[in-house]
Amino acid sequence: MRRPFLTAAAGFVLAALVLIYLFWWAPGPKPGPHDIVVKEGTTLGAVSRQLAKEGAIPGTARTYYAMARLFGSKDPIQAGEFEIPKGMGGASILDLLQHGKPLLRLITVTEGMPSVVVEEKLASTPYLAGPLPGVPEGSVLPDSYGYQRGDTRAALVKRMQAAMTKALAQLWAKRSTDCPLATPEQAIILASIVEKETAKSSERAMVAGVYCNRLRIGMKLDADPTVIYPVTKGKPLGRRILKSELDADNPYNTYRRAGLPAGPIANPGKASIEAVPHPAKTKALYFVADGTGGHAFADTLAEQNANVAKWYAIRRQRGQM
Repeated sequence: MRRPFLTAAAGFVLAALVLIYLFWWAPGPKPGPHDIVVKEGTTLGAVSRQLAKEGAIPGTARTYYAMARLFGSKDPIQAGEFEIPKGMGGASILDLLQHGKPLLRLITVTEGMPSVVVEEKLASTPYLAGPLPGVPEGSVLPDSYGYQRGDTRAALVKRMQAAMTKALAQLWAKRSTDCPLATPEQAIILASIVEKETAKSSERAMVAGVYCNRLRIGMKLDADPTVIYPVTKGKPLGRRILKSELDADNPYNTYRRAGLPAGPIANPGKASIEAVPHPAKTKALYFVADGTGGHAFADTLAEQNANVAKWYAIRRQRGQM
């Protein structure tokens, strides 16, 4: 009489174990990896319904909730965006949402990127929320910034600007007296010109030295990037500068006005910002492209004219003139 009872009990236990496996441990039904966004304050019940609605778990939300209460951790659900790998089962999904790292996305501001492009990148990023505040030129530090889906554009801009404020304060505090700059804001303006003038890190201090020398004696900077800025807001011009643009009388044209332009012409990186308060000790007042991606520097106008002639010869040889 006992054997049928034991057989039935064993069958019941086996069936229960199979169900637990299927609804808790077995691979999930999604055919590939997928993301889930969990809002702040989401409860176990709410995330069970969300997972069921998205087809990430077998069975119903009620079944998953019951399994989680019986076999899962009592730790709270984290907010954020999580990537659920293909085949991840219900138990592993709960552990991921409770103890895993939310997915971190990156947006990169490259050295010398103008604020108009920074604004375009932030506005076109679909995973950011909220309106885009204005980004004053030279106010954000070029770097890669992590964010999570749903972060606001305003908060991300604030972090970028805080990074610039911190970096500038540190570099300005260690400045030398070799460049006649009165404020950190002036350092950013000159650093943005240095950033646009050379892509070679080894030249930044030398370019800064030339401009510091010119500022010291009241000589115009004659910096092409400052002429381009009012035309394109810092984007590439894509052609030669026109004579009318060189003659234009505006606060950015350093061919017409001595001293620094009205404001930064890009968001300079740390290396360019550091070069300005620590310029190379040089007597050079001029520089021109040398055909290798760098520049030839000169102390006198005669030397500069000779370097310009060499550059023109290179351009003619290349069919650019």
